[in-house]
Amino acid sequence: MKNTRINSLFNIDHPIIQAGMVWTSGWRLAAACSENGCLGLIGAGSMKPELLSEHIRKIKSYFASNNIDKPFGVNLPLIRGDINELIKTILKEEVKIVFSSAGNPKVFSKIFKENGIKWVHVTASVKHALKAQDAGCDVVVAEGFEAGGHNGIDEITTLCLVPQVVDAVEIPVIAAGGIADGRQIAACMALGAEGVQIGTRFAASEEASSSSTYKQKIVEASDTSTVLIMKKLNPVRLYKNKFAEDVQKAEGSGASAEELKELLSVKREMKGIFEGDLNEGELEMGQSSGLVKKILPAKEIIKNLLAEYEVAVSEI
Repeated sequence: MKNTRINSLFNIDHPIIQAGMVWTSGWRLAAACSENGCLGLIGAGSMKPELLSEHIRKIKSYFASNNIDKPFGVNLPLIRGDINELIKTILKEEVKIVFSSAGNPKVFSKIFKENGIKWVHVTASVKHALKAQDAGCDVVVAEGFEAGGHNGIDEITTLCLVPQVVDAVEIPVIAAGGIADGRQIAACMALGAEGVQIGTRFAASEEASSSSTYKQKIVEASDTSTVLIMKKLNPVRLYKNKFAEDVQKAEGSGASAEELKELLSVKREMKGIFEGDLNEGELEMGQSSGLVKKILPAKEIIKNLLAEYEVAVSEI
C-alpha cells in the first residue's frame, strides 16, 4: 500500500485507522491495531474520564513492557456533557492524537493546537469538512452514511462524499463508512482519500471489548441487515432487531423527538453492544457487516486488508 501524508503525520506503516467505537474500542483493540502498523483509537464515547485514563495507561504500559514504539489516539465525541473533563484527561495523560466527532470543532481549536495535538475531525458533508479545516484540523474524515452508529443527516454515501471533500479541502482526507475489505480501500484511495477509517470489521475482532453475541451478530448480518433510524434526533445505523423495529414504529406513528429520547433512556448502546442484549439493545453496525464472515484477531484482519488491497490494485 502506498505511503501518503497520513503515514507521515501519524508515523504509521499503513494508512488505516481503527475507528473509536463505543463499548468496542478499548485499549486492547487499539494496541493490537497500532502494534500491527495501523493507528488504533481508544473510543472515549462510552467512557468516564477515570476509565479513559485507565485505558490510556494500560496501552502505554503494554507498549512499554513489550518494547513497542507505536502511536495511538483517542476518539472524543465533542457533544459529551463531560467533554472538558475528557479533554483534561487526554492532556494529563499526554495523548498526542485526537479524533473528534459530533460537535463544533472550532470551540476546541485553541486547546488542541496549543498542546501540539495531531487533530482529526469526522464529518459527513463538504460544508462541515471545510469548517473542520478552518478550525485548524490536520486531517478530516469524510464518513458516508453506510457507517454504523451515528451518521450525518443528509445521507451522503461514501462513494459520493469522499471525492467532493477531497476536491474542497487542502488537508488530507480519510475515507470512512462501509469499508471492510481491501477492495474498498483501493476504491477510496482512487477517489483521492489518503487513508481509511474502519469500524465494523474491527468490531468483529477478538480484541474488541464488545460482547461476543454482538460480534457474532455482525458475522451473521447480510447486505440488508441494518437500518438508519432516529432521523428526528441524530441518525444512527444499527442492526434490525426488536429495538430498531420499535423505533421505526414510533417514528412511523409520528412520535416526537421527546418520545424518541425516552426510547433511548435506558443505555441502549451499552445493553446491546457491551452486554449483548440482542432484542432490546442498540446493535450499532455498518452496512459493511455483510462482508464480515468471521471473528478474527486484529493482526489477521489487517493482514487480509493489505492482501486484498494489493490484489485489487493489481487488477485495475
